Parts: sequence; C-alpha cells; structure tokens
Amino acid sequence: MKVHNFNAGPSVLPNEVLYKASKALIDFEGSGMSILEIGHRTEPFVAVMEEARNLVRELMQLDDDFEVLYLHGGATTQFMQVPMNLLESSETAAYVDTGVWSNKAIKEAKLFGFVDVVASSKDSNYNHIPKQFNIPPQASYLHITTNNTIYGTQWHMTPVTDVPLIADMSSDIMSRSMDFNKYSLIYAGVQKNMGAAGATMVAIRKSMLGKVTRKIPAILDYKNHIDNGSMLNTPPVFAVYISMLTLRWLKEQGGIPAIEKINQKKAALLYDEIDHNPLFRGTVAKEDRSLMNACFIMDKPEMEDEFLKFCKKEDIVGIKGHRLSGGFRVSMYNALPYESVEVMVEAMKYFSLKKA
Repeated sequence: MKVHNFNAGPSVLPNEVLYKASKALIDFEGSGMSILEIGHRTEPFVAVMEEARNLVRELMQLDDDFEVLYLHGGATTQFMQVPMNLLESSETAAYVDTGVWSNKAIKEAKLFGFVDVVASSKDSNYNHIPKQFNIPPQASYLHITTNNTIYGTQWHMTPVTDVPLIADMSSDIMSRSMDFNKYSLIYAGVQKNMGAAGATMVAIRKSMLGKVTRKIPAILDYKNHIDNGSMLNTPPVFAVYISMLTLRWLKEQGGIPAIEKINQKKAALLYDEIDHNPLFRGTVAKEDRSLMNACFIMDKPEMEDEFLKFCKKEDIVGIKGHRLSGGFRVSMYNALPYESVEVMVEAMKYFSLKKA
C-alpha cells in the first residue's frame, strides 16, 4: 500500500530512488557487497560522492568559486559552524528572524560574535516575511532561512545586499529557480528535497574562508573538508548515495525549472481549496505563502481530530501541524506527486460537504 505522504521531513522520495536503493542494499553495482558495506574511500563510493557534488553544482548552476560538501550533523550543526568559520569575535553578523530555525541559528551565532537581528516576524507568530529592514554595511554577512517549515512562510525574493548572503535552504532547496550565485554560503539538510536523513549539503564560496583568526577544530573547519573532497572523516555513505539518486531523478525530470512548475501547480491547487472551503483558513500572509509547506487551521478546532482520522482512512499521512503552530501542515516537496495533492483536496471537499 502506498500512502499519500505529506510529512514535513524526513519526507517522500521518488519511487525509482527507493527501488534502486533497495537493490543497492543487497548488491551495490555488482560488487557483491551492500552499499552499507563498501569502504568510503574505495573507487565506487568516491564516484558516488563526486557525482552527487557535481549534480549539485550542475542543477544549481554554481560558479567556479563554489565548493560543495556533504557533511554530518544536520542543518543544526551549521547554525554554529557558519559563524565559527566566518564571524570574528569582534564583528557583527546580521540575521532575519522568521521562525524557530532562524531563532536557533541566532542563538548559536551569539556564541562566536555579535548578532544584529535586523528584522523579525515573531510578534505576529511568524505569519509573514519582514519586508523592510536595514543591513549594516559593516556586517560580516546576512543570514536568512528561505523557507520556514513550521509556520509555512517563504522568501519569494532574494534580499539585495552588499554583504555576503547566507541561507538555510533546508526545506526548499532545489524546489524553484533562483540565482544561487547571489549567495556566499547555502546549507540544507537533504531529507526534504534532495535525499534521505543523515547528510547536510553545504555550498560555500572558497573566497569566504580563511579570514577569521580563531582556531577552528579540524572537523568543523570548512577548508579541511574542501581539501579532503568532503571525505575528511567517514561520510554518511548511504545518505549521500540516496541524495545522488534523488538528484539524478531531479535532472531527469528537467531539473529545477521543470520541478518548479509542478510545485507551483501543486501549491495553487491546495491553496485554492483552503481559500474557498468554509471549514479551513490559511494562517500565512498570502504573498509569503510557502510552496513547500502549506499551514492552515479550522475555525472549529474541535473538528480537527475528526478530520485527521478521516484523512488517515484515506491513506493521507503527515498533515498534523507542528505543536507550535497547531492546525494542519501539508508538505509538498519535489517528490510528492500532484495526484497526492488532488487526493488531499478531494478529502477536504468531501469532509466539508459531510459537515455542511
């Protein structure tokens, strides 16, 4: 049985990726060994790592100054690894606070230098993206979270700034076309749009590195990972392999421009139902709605459990909202089929008619 998987992460993967991975668990490319058993410095896995990194460069059309890494520790580790490598203790970094994850990043950065929170939507329960703010010209960098998984907001424009721009793109990486070269560092947990849990992709400009005077632990120094081809220590082998397969699949679909059209179509279908169904109401400013995570509530909260039970019977899973925002959250990452959103919309219509 295949369910309609709207989980916020780890999330749905393409069927062909799961099929190829299942075969590799038994016999990786005729080696007689599982992908879980091969040495990470052997030629077959080095080829996997290089293909994964090169696919990131190709799909995002990164220029030659960028290096691509696959690291451990999730995006959460990047909250401290970024300022450790890029922020002097006497300098200030600018951050925009648009939710839980950006707030966590702010707290970690304060351990390494000064932080100027140049804008925040906290007072409105993070229901919009701040539009007007000033970035200090002396800031070491500006950090944003491009998509806010918990609250369902998304940056639909790239901030214009003369300081280096850094982004946590964990929940919308490669979901829409943009000029990735406007950024100096991009990081993302791969478990939403580009693979399975266990690896973090970091794309960083080499020209950003080597400027802080502090001593950096070897395993946390980006330069060391670059010098060692993202193999400073044993990488998350299986997660990198799944990411490579997922990026292959994305390329076969036509790359980011092609998947963006599908993502826009999925989001338009769902948001149209949210806006016209009398039982449901969106919680985010319309101009800032996420294409990846649609958050909404019922005007009659007492009906929420009944709707969740109804959806479960229809093989719809993962739509319960985060404990901080409540209601419902429907995540529509790259691998989610359009047909699953159609099933979700039909469930909302049927439930509404039944309760009319």
